[in-house]
Amino acid sequence: MGARRFGRFNTLGTWTLALREIRRFLAVWQQTVAAPLVTAALFLGVFSLAMSGRPPVMGVPFLHFLVPGILMMSVIQNAFANTSSSIVGSKVMGSIVDTLMPPLSPVELLAGYLAGGIARGLLVAVVMVLAVGLVLGLWPAHPFWLVAITVVAGALLGALGIVAGILANKFDQIAAITNFVVTPLSFLSGTFYSVEAMPPAMAAASHANPFFYLIDGARFAYLGTSDSSPWLGLAVTGAAALGLAVLSWIWLSRGYRLKA
Repeated sequence: MGARRFGRFNTLGTWTLALREIRRFLAVWQQTVAAPLVTAALFLGVFSLAMSGRPPVMGVPFLHFLVPGILMMSVIQNAFANTSSSIVGSKVMGSIVDTLMPPLSPVELLAGYLAGGIARGLLVAVVMVLAVGLVLGLWPAHPFWLVAITVVAGALLGALGIVAGILANKFDQIAAITNFVVTPLSFLSGTFYSVEAMPPAMAAASHANPFFYLIDGARFAYLGTSDSSPWLGLAVTGAAALGLAVLSWIWLSRGYRLKA
């Protein structure tokens, strides 16, 4: 890359990339912020009607039990969509060179993309927390823990989105990863049920799913109760996020499927 004229870390360049990623999803806020809120409201409305009269789950009303899982599922989907669509969109339009040519190291590229995914996840979470609090009167029991697990979720799914974006060459391939990997892992990780109520084999499989710990951590943050230790969940998801970030850094360093 030649002589670095920006210090050991190009703060301005990284911030510029992060700001571009944030402005990109804010420009279509109806799709990136309003749509997840409407989807969450539909889930809560349908389940509240279909499961009316259901006994409490984990000591709380079933509708309250659903809130953390649906919130985290929205964070997961949006953080993944932000980084994956940004990279694939640049590849499809041929503008990925505009990101690769500036004096940004692989670590700085990784940080900029992850900042966009984390910011989108946090914004979706804040909007949903406010909406649920105003409509249902349900507020997080541990708000700082909710922020922490949301940031980890944004980093984990943002890194996964970078990996998927590098591998994919068109939006159909990203849609396939979303439909066959991200969505099933979200639905089968305790979003709509307690894992402890499942058969032992299914419960063990769920504990091998990192998404389970994200949803369980959000449930602890909201309700003060969970199926597993929140510290264990934070460690597992943090390790998974770090592993995917390292893989993303390696591929960005080599220009894998990004450079001719």
